[in-house]
Amino acid sequence: MLETRFRITTPRRFLPFAVIPAVTTSVTTSVATSVTTAVTTLATAVTAIAFAASTAWAAAPTAYVTSEKAGVGVIDLDQMSLTKTFPVGADGPRGLSLNKDGSRLLVANKNTGDMAVIDTASGQVVQRVKIGKNPEYVRVHNGYAYVTYEPGEEGGPPAASGANAGNGKPGADDDASKPPAEIAIVDMKTWHVIRSVTSGHETEGIEFSRDGKSMLVTNEGDDTISVYQARTGAPVRTVKLAAGGRPRGIRLSPDGKVYIVTLESLSKFVAVDAHTFEVLKTVDTKLGPYGVAFGPNGKRLFVAAARDKTVQVFDGHSYEHIADVPVGQRCWHFSFTPDGTKLLVACGRSDAVYVLDAQNYQPIKQIGELPLAWGIVTYPASDGSIESR
Repeated sequence: MLETRFRITTPRRFLPFAVIPAVTTSVTTSVATSVTTAVTTLATAVTAIAFAASTAWAAAPTAYVTSEKAGVGVIDLDQMSLTKTFPVGADGPRGLSLNKDGSRLLVANKNTGDMAVIDTASGQVVQRVKIGKNPEYVRVHNGYAYVTYEPGEEGGPPAASGANAGNGKPGADDDASKPPAEIAIVDMKTWHVIRSVTSGHETEGIEFSRDGKSMLVTNEGDDTISVYQARTGAPVRTVKLAAGGRPRGIRLSPDGKVYIVTLESLSKFVAVDAHTFEVLKTVDTKLGPYGVAFGPNGKRLFVAAARDKTVQVFDGHSYEHIADVPVGQRCWHFSFTPDGTKLLVACGRSDAVYVLDAQNYQPIKQIGELPLAWGIVTYPASDGSIESR
């Protein structure tokens, strides 16, 4: 390579100066800068791809179904098929709820007396929170998980006997002599139970007021609704319902004015004023109503009449009966798909989820291999008997 030399005049002397070293430095710096830029660009691209993949995964419509014998079934809602099952051993999973971004599924396990925290991406149990005997219902609210458990119960209503056999009503029991149920409040940052709230007997459903400040629970064993401050668990009041009704499901209306409560043994539901807690209306249903929810637009009210193998449809304002939809056996809970086009009904004694058209209520298919299916929720969140958006 030719080397060009210049003479640079200074007050003292002439100095030879080569251009090549400067060019080399420039080239070296340029190459280093280019490499650094390329690496940075590559890292940014990889991060973007990973984020996009994560977002795509999180946004994929999915239903989670607790199966008391198999674990948690995962249903691809685009394909309407069971794609996998998250094993939780012989824990007897029942109530379930998702955190806000859908990355954690919380499951109440009857046999192990705990709440399992499942990473929905891997299906692995990443945390277990000890709750107490017979945990059943779970709701996530404002960064806390609320879990019902029953120190004095073995789980489920007593078996029908005598005069009640065959009429869909449970038999007599001695609820008053047993310890009351409790509600564990779990901080979802630390996964510690921060307090436990004494409730009524056989606490079933959980709902929150429109402003999020109040928690309401149904107490099947003593025919009441208990009202608490959601954050502290401080009792506010107890609402007495019809004797022998065994209240189970509870859901707030979309306008926040009325709570709908199903009375399993009386085969009715009541509309309760959300401010005065007065019973505004009592409506007959088919046998054994449990899960209840308003449809996505609030125009229809849906009730799972489990002992009559029926989902009933009522007007969401007048509560006039509209339709009866045949389903399977022991269908306690249900959820709409996130787009509101289908209704998914978990039917425990049919070991399946029944898929219905949400507009005309016609059956679409059954998704099996879910022995003793208990509850169902979706991500993205949708309206249903356990959770509502």
